[in-house]
Amino acid sequence: MAKHDAKLKLKVVRRYLAGGIGTGALAREYGVARTLAQQWIAEYELHGPAGLRRKGHTEYSAQFKLEALERMQREHLSRTQLRLMLGIKDPGAVARWERQYHEGGFPALLPRPKGRRPKMTTSPPAHPTPPDADPDSRTREQLLKENEYLRAEVAYLKKLDALIRAEQRQTRRAKRK
Repeated sequence: MAKHDAKLKLKVVRRYLAGGIGTGALAREYGVARTLAQQWIAEYELHGPAGLRRKGHTEYSAQFKLEALERMQREHLSRTQLRLMLGIKDPGAVARWERQYHEGGFPALLPRPKGRRPKMTTSPPAHPTPPDADPDSRTREQLLKENEYLRAEVAYLKKLDALIRAEQRQTRRAKRK
C-alpha cells in the first residue's frame, strides 16, 4: 500500500474544494485511487488538516470496538462513516471487527498475543505409560480412548484398501479398452 504525504493529500483536497473537478478526474490527475481521494476529502471535512496526517499504529480495546459496532448499528452508519467519525485510519478495521464479533462474540474482539507460540511448554510433559507396564493398571478412560483410536485406525485402513482396489479395477478396465 502506497504511503502518501500530508502535502499531497492537502493539495488534492484543496483542488477538490476549489470546485470544478470530480473525484474521478482528480484521482487520475494526481495518480491516486478515486476512493482514496474521497477518503481524504471526507477526513478533511470531519477533522480538518489534522485528519490528513498519518497516525502511528493504534491498538483499540475490545470495549471500544464493541461500542463502535453498537453505535454503527444504533445510528445506522456505514462502516466508512463510523471509521471517519472515530478517526480510525485502517479502512478494513470496522469490517474486521464486525466479522470477528459475529463469529465469536465479545471474546473475539479481545487482543491476541503477537508472534509464534513457544515451542516448549512450561508444564512438565505427562508421563506416558511405558510399554512394559501392566495393561490392567490403565484407567477405564484410557482404555476407551485407546479403543476409539484403534477403531478409527481400522476404519481408515479399510477405506484406503477400498480406494486402492477401486483404482486397480479402473486401470484394468482402461487397459481392456
